[in-house]
Amino acid sequence: MDFIKEQYDSVKLEFKKTFRNTRDGISHILSIICLLLNALMIWKLLVVITGCESPIVVVLSGSMEPGYYRGDTLTLYKPTTVNAGDVVVYQINGKEIPIVHRIMNIHKSEDNTFHLLSKGDNNNVDDRGLYADHQYWLQNEHVLGLSIGYAPYIGIVTIWVNDYPALKWGIISLMLMMILLGYE
Repeated sequence: MDFIKEQYDSVKLEFKKTFRNTRDGISHILSIICLLLNALMIWKLLVVITGCESPIVVVLSGSMEPGYYRGDTLTLYKPTTVNAGDVVVYQINGKEIPIVHRIMNIHKSEDNTFHLLSKGDNNNVDDRGLYADHQYWLQNEHVLGLSIGYAPYIGIVTIWVNDYPALKWGIISLMLMMILLGYE
């Protein structure tokens, strides 16, 4: 218990040093705001460049193994056309989580619209069971983006943070303390 009290007193002393006057406190708060705004601007720039609402996504399941594993981070762009064999991220109306799967078949109907059938590389059957009721094909508007690159396992932290909320709050608290105390 003494260790915790010592750590608490140490952090409290650091906060007093950091915020010894109003100007220093405002400076630290403005630094945090600038950091957040920079991250937002970078994200919006990626949205504009790629044409995707979400230019970076994390693979949440093992359905695309061995090509993509759970936790891999994909970079997307909005394609004008989709071909069979392309790995796309799509979202079904009424479903919250987008799905990363490969386009297996493209069917062109009489009215010149394209219908897409997808399947996970590690799945035995196509995705018709994942689609909405009485939906047998994907339309182009369901496709959020086409995968153009990936970084292995970087997104696993995102999965852990969503699976374990205490971890999320621990990371946020640690980051805020480091920023407020001036650690770089």
